Amino acid sequence: MRSLLPLFSVPMQRILSNLPNEWQEELQEIRVRQERPLELIRGAGYGFVQRNGSVSPKTEQAYRPSQEECRTLLEMLTQHSLYTFEEELKRGFITVSGGHRVGLAGRTLVEQGKVKHLKEITGFNIRIAREWKGVGEAVLPFLIDPLSGSVRHTLVVSPPGVGKTTLLRDITRLLSQGHATARGGFKVGVVDERSELAACVKGVPLFDLGPRTDVLDGCPKAEGMMMMIRSMSPEVLVADEIGRPEDASAVREALHAGISVIASAHGRDLADAKRRPILKELLEAGIFERIVVLERRAGEKRPRIFICKSDGARLDEQRAFTIKGGKP
Repeated sequence: MRSLLPLFSVPMQRILSNLPNEWQEELQEIRVRQERPLELIRGAGYGFVQRNGSVSPKTEQAYRPSQEECRTLLEMLTQHSLYTFEEELKRGFITVSGGHRVGLAGRTLVEQGKVKHLKEITGFNIRIAREWKGVGEAVLPFLIDPLSGSVRHTLVVSPPGVGKTTLLRDITRLLSQGHATARGGFKVGVVDERSELAACVKGVPLFDLGPRTDVLDGCPKAEGMMMMIRSMSPEVLVADEIGRPEDASAVREALHAGISVIASAHGRDLADAKRRPILKELLEAGIFERIVVLERRAGEKRPRIFICKSDGARLDEQRAFTIKGGKP
């Protein structure tokens, strides 16, 4: 959170610095909308920020960022060069140092049916990335074949903001450094298209992904997986948020090369994931031997983790990691 403060105007820095402790510790999203209430989101719900830093469900006294403050935020996000970030603006998000992803909303410029540019940006969703070591401890034993010691092909399914990237990051670290349920550390290749898993700065990961992990930062998943297969000889490939036809082809290519794949995808549950054509194809083909489903029920701070076989049959149910990190 502290690393994000320089992005904001001085008044907003003061407000965010004065947030109650529980909001600072559990904060997941900061939603900035021009001339509209400044909103915060955490696991237990949402609220609007007052000028003194207090948080309330009411909007009447909420701080409302000005046009100038939104312009300043965009300039800081793009390092005062919109041209340099043209591709990111077209995709609708920017990843900043620390692995925090900032979604953007505004007016699109469309050409031949495709978004060419995003302009007049007035909405920002700053998603807070955190490194919580130990969150993968309860899951990892189910992902290791006890006979061969190899890593099972695994898909992590979760709605946005529930923790799939955090879980994927810690599983990567545990596999790379070695774990009691597996043999010594694996060679792991991470294709980090959105710069969220590793949070690389000038190619060096800020998050701990283990001593035997190589990262391709900002590289499209399908192309990156093929590059890893050809050049880095990984034993395990990790990719976040697959779902395109070329992603499926790359996953199959890795399997044919004898490489274990651990990937994630958006979905409320396994049935929801199967409604997406590419995921349905991979799941029905039994490509993934384990499916890890994260689910947060209304009013619960901690998500639940369901671990399933390729046919959807549940192996076990675990209470997931705590907000502050550590083991379940």
